[in-house]
Parts: sequence; C-alpha cells; structure tokens
Amino acid sequence: MRHESDSYSKAPFDSRQLRAFLILAKTGSFTIAGKKLFLTQSAVSHAMKALERDAGCRLFDKVGKTVVLTQAGEHLYHHAQKILNQMDQARETLEHLGKWGQGRLRLGVTSTAAQYILPPVLRQFRTNYPQSTITIEPGDTFHALKLFEQNRIDLAICLEPPNSPEITFLPLFTDELVFLVGEGHAWALEGKPAREQIPKQNYILYNKRSLTFKFVEEYFREEEMVLNSFIEIDNIEAMKELVKLNMGVSILAPWIARKELTEGSLVAFPLGKRKLKRNWGILHHKNRRLSLAEETFVKLCRNSTEALSGNEPAK
Repeated sequence: MRHESDSYSKAPFDSRQLRAFLILAKTGSFTIAGKKLFLTQSAVSHAMKALERDAGCRLFDKVGKTVVLTQAGEHLYHHAQKILNQMDQARETLEHLGKWGQGRLRLGVTSTAAQYILPPVLRQFRTNYPQSTITIEPGDTFHALKLFEQNRIDLAICLEPPNSPEITFLPLFTDELVFLVGEGHAWALEGKPAREQIPKQNYILYNKRSLTFKFVEEYFREEEMVLNSFIEIDNIEAMKELVKLNMGVSILAPWIARKELTEGSLVAFPLGKRKLKRNWGILHHKNRRLSLAEETFVKLCRNSTEALSGNEPAK
C-alpha cells in the first residue's frame, strides 16, 4: 500500500539541471548549450548525467554529432517546461509585489474604528499605495484575535486586549468613557446625574460580547452597581439617535459624539470620580516584521488620531 509520505521520499529535480536539460534538448549540442548557459561542455555533460541518475532512466540518445530526446526525455521535457514556466511566473509575481505601491493590507477593524478612524487613513494610504489590495474584516477586539489565529488579517485597529502574548500592541490614543444623554433628559436639565439614579436608568450599550461592554460592567461592579436594563446594539450612530430621543442613556467616548455635543443635542457627564479609560491601538503578530506598506499604514493612523489623545472628556 502506498503511503502519502512516499511522495516526499525523493528530492525534487534540480531546477538548474532542468534548465540545462531544456536548452540541450532544443539545441541538440552540448557545446551550444554550454555557451548559452555560460558553462563548459563538460559541466553540461555532468549535469545531464546527474539528472539521468536522479530520473532513473536515459534522457538523450546520441545521433551523429547531436543528441536527441529519448521517449522518457520527451516526457520529462513536457513537464520541465511547465515547472520552469511556473517558477518564472512565481518570481515575476514576487518582484511585482515588491515594487512601490504593490502588496496587500489585511485589516481587522472594530465598527467604531471603521466609521471614525479608518476612512481618512485609507484615503491617504491609497495615495501612497494605489495598487495595493485592501481587505477589511469587521469585528470587535476578541474577534480580531481569532482572525489573527486563523491568519486572516495582518493588522487590527481595536482596543488593547488582555493577556495576548503572541500579539504586539502599538498604542494610538487613550479615551475616556462617559454618560451621554439627550438634551431633554432629566440629568441634562438638572446639570448632573444623581448617583442613586444611575442603576435605575435604561442604558443603550454596545455589543454585550465586546471589550467595551466588559469594561463598563467591571467598572460599575467595583462601584457596587448593576445596570439591569439595557438595549444592546452594534451601531454607534443608531445608539446616538436613540439617546437623542430619550430612549435611554449611553456610555461612549466624547470624540465619537463630538458633533452632537457641540450642537447640544447630546450632553456628556463623567461616570463618577473614577475615570474609565480605554487604550486604542494597532495589533500585529509579535514574530512578524511589518512590511513597508504596513508601517506606512500605522504612521497614517497615528497622524490621524493624534488629536484624539488630547481629547477632553466631559467636565
């Protein structure tokens, strides 16, 4: 019975010998083949003998002063052409990818980053790398870690994950989560939230499986509070609209609602005396060096989010 490992028991043909074999087959002369390969006639002859030993059969017959292919040689000729053509194509593709503006960028991005951080970064990135292939996988921080395990992404814009020894975190900025309420909410009218009223509110919170939700849950647990009533939603814009309609209180970062806070349709308040901060950054495999395109992308992200590092939360 033939085992799968049997196919790996013999070493592959030497590509240099195959190339010499093709040229000799076309010219029929060891002397001419040697000139084309910048080798001596003797070197070509030794290469062909080695190839025949490797193949286990005679590849050429001598007819007068020329050599012609045997039946086995004709069979190998057919395959050798395909093998060397594929190798040439592979080299050409790699050289093409190595040129300026080529390559790929596989990103994992949270919905918040996709909406508020990524667009201007990609617009500038496209200017520098117009022919680069970009793929985007949406999902929160935990989903990004799974994508790294599956080798489906190379970089991720998300929150700093806990306990990820195989991942490097490149910091971008730190923000603070605050209460956001509509302009007609009781807290907005009174100018501050009453502590005893905090657990009684209906909350509009981001994805229960997200790292942000876990941060919020842990924060209020330490404050000896439980947020019992909440609507779980994945869309930040929808969250803000529901808050404007006084459907509940949300917990978001001020930079996400800068426009609404400026126009007064939303009002922000600190969560309490303690601040709840998050670290945003870019993840990549610890043992993999960043390509030039990826380094450029990281730099553009840092430039784009520089203003957010000094973002002032609610007072």
